[in-house]
Amino acid sequence: MRVVFMGTPDFAVPSLNALLNNNYEVAAVITQPDKPGGRGKKLRPSPVKVAALAAGLAVYQPKKVREPAFIEVLRGLCPDIIVVAAFGQILPEEILYLPPHGCINVHASLLPAYRGAAPIHRAIINGERQTGVTIMQMDTGLDTGAMLLQGQVPIGSDDTVGMVHDRLAALGGHLLLEVLELIKNGRARPVPQEDSRSCYAAMLTRTDEIICWEQDAETIKNQVRGLNPWPGARTSLGDKLLKIWQVSVVRDYPVGTAEPGQVVEVRGDRGILVQTGGGILSIEELQLQGKKRMNTVEFLRGHSLAAGSKLGEGQVLAGDCVV
Repeated sequence: MRVVFMGTPDFAVPSLNALLNNNYEVAAVITQPDKPGGRGKKLRPSPVKVAALAAGLAVYQPKKVREPAFIEVLRGLCPDIIVVAAFGQILPEEILYLPPHGCINVHASLLPAYRGAAPIHRAIINGERQTGVTIMQMDTGLDTGAMLLQGQVPIGSDDTVGMVHDRLAALGGHLLLEVLELIKNGRARPVPQEDSRSCYAAMLTRTDEIICWEQDAETIKNQVRGLNPWPGARTSLGDKLLKIWQVSVVRDYPVGTAEPGQVVEVRGDRGILVQTGGGILSIEELQLQGKKRMNTVEFLRGHSLAAGSKLGEGQVLAGDCVV
């Protein structure tokens, strides 16, 4: 089976490698154009491009896949099927129905739940205890195509986006191979999605990063987990941005009169204890603007923070800062 692969971030690399390691003919790889990154803003290739070039594959990086010139290039590649995994552009009908077997997508959720751009982040932020991967037959809707195969992954109470991402990426590669075998043997049985059960995983915004200390401790913990390692949950300490990377909920702490966001106790061995709108949260790993990530013990060696200090009072200013 002759495959054209479309993907961009780390999530897509295991799916590409699965094809290569199982002797599929990958005619070409399509990925997003190189983007500036790092302090020098030098152009960086996508993880998929790096993997494809290492394997000696032809790589195309169209700014817009719907351009007629690119569609002709794609037509000339004569794919039997197009495999898409977190590519980053919406495919037009001319591409969706170009190959004999159409286009299939490796999506990081148990569809119809969490359609959209940020399914892993949103699942963890919302406190889900289970997610997975769906291989679907693509249509003109946003992640609305018929499902070909699903696999489930549990989400632990301390799992971060990074942890779950890696499990799902690996699972995606395994499920992709199963689906391709089903298609080759004529045994694929697409199952329509139940639209009434769908929910949308919108792209993250800067607002999603801001910790609202009036929320309860468990909700804030989910937010922190759901933004680690990217882009990070943030608050402020004085006039500086403070990113929070790891927290835990403190059980059975005496009820006091502290306001949400107020530090109630500083324990070098247990973290920085902060009042929320419901319960106490212990900050265990953090990053002050201009500094590296560090645990609480390291942070307190170089920074004085007393009970009664308030987090989040400079949020408007912090919203324009970058760590």
